[in-house]
Amino acid sequence: MVWGVGGLVALGFLVGLEVFARRHGIPGPLTAQLREVVFPAKPGPLYGGLALMMVVLTWRQRFVAAGVAVGIDLVFALARWAAGVTVPEGQYFGNGALWAMLGCAVFALARRTGAERFLLLKGVGLGLLLVTGRKIGDTWLLITSRTRPTVLDPYVATADHALGNPSWAAGRILKAMGPLSGHVIHVVYAQLAVAAVVVALYQLRNVAAERRFPRHHLVRTFLLIGLLGPAIYMVFPVVGPVFAYGPGTSGTGGVEWAVANLWPHTPPPVGIPHPVPYDGITPRNCMPSLHTAWATAIFIHTRKGPRLLRFAGAFWLVATLGATLGFGYHYGVDLVAGVVFSLTVEAALRTYDRGWDRSGVRLVAYGTTVFAALLLSYRRLSVPMAEHAWVFGPLVVLAMLSVIYGYLRTTRGWQPEAVPVLLPAPRPEPV
Repeated sequence: MVWGVGGLVALGFLVGLEVFARRHGIPGPLTAQLREVVFPAKPGPLYGGLALMMVVLTWRQRFVAAGVAVGIDLVFALARWAAGVTVPEGQYFGNGALWAMLGCAVFALARRTGAERFLLLKGVGLGLLLVTGRKIGDTWLLITSRTRPTVLDPYVATADHALGNPSWAAGRILKAMGPLSGHVIHVVYAQLAVAAVVVALYQLRNVAAERRFPRHHLVRTFLLIGLLGPAIYMVFPVVGPVFAYGPGTSGTGGVEWAVANLWPHTPPPVGIPHPVPYDGITPRNCMPSLHTAWATAIFIHTRKGPRLLRFAGAFWLVATLGATLGFGYHYGVDLVAGVVFSLTVEAALRTYDRGWDRSGVRLVAYGTTVFAALLLSYRRLSVPMAEHAWVFGPLVVLAMLSVIYGYLRTTRGWQPEAVPVLLPAPRPEPV
């Protein structure tokens, strides 16, 4: 019943978002998803969803599902080639993965019963959630650009003086490191979802054998961050330094809308901030930095893995932070908000699993309060933050560290304590 109610709520949300998107003249997530049954699609999310779905299958079934997906993609590719259809670059494959997932859903309903059907449908739902979550995010980004004609970058850029304008410094460092380093960091930044799928596959590796999902895993945190984050974009629209104070990602396209062409060589002067108009194309997706939030979640979920996975999680977090700042996609205060946001969402999910005990509720309430206080400070106290950087800079960092400390202390208290085993005293040997 719980899964049924959750499914109805999710369907209602998708329908509502579809209607809202259509009213603003853009395709919604349902339309975009249905198009990928036939039209060219991005293969990454679809094959990532297929990989997550296959955690509930046996090895034989996995080979069959993968073979069916590749075979259907080959048929689509040959048919498009024969018909002379022009396919966007990087979208030559992908439909087969969606067909394979839908086929597994039909197979579960037609040929499985009871717990086996439920487990297979959960696997299909997990895979489709990853794909649909990407469509929901894309739709939200389009909605932010259409419904928020002004942005609050001057406020955030002014508040960022409290942290020493780290995006400007990182941008100069990245340019000095040369194109190879920039390319590597950009790949890490762009393939964040791939890292998440790898970590999720490790966490879900025993699902097929145990016939059940673990209570908590990375996919849940990833999806909830992606669901809640865009709602904050609507309240706090920000486009980022490279757009508001630079040439944009194209090198020239953002200059006509920029407040000034200063990034990354000259930090913006401290003045009286005010909302500024921006184009109707660029997403307002900076506050908070969801890339930072997702990378933080990956880091958290790799701490109990093997050494290689722990190293990869730490590397992905550091590289993502460097990319968000070095490419001018985010301000420093965005990253602080992203870390607090991620830890609060993670704490809320784990507290939900524990039945909303007092320590978890206190941690979630504290994280929410700090996050709201940060956003209010950026909006209402940006000038004092810039003028008294030596006071507000440490306060912003301490606020983030306090949430990190609270999370570590609370979650360590949730770990089961080791119970000493009392061994019987050895019997004296007979003389």
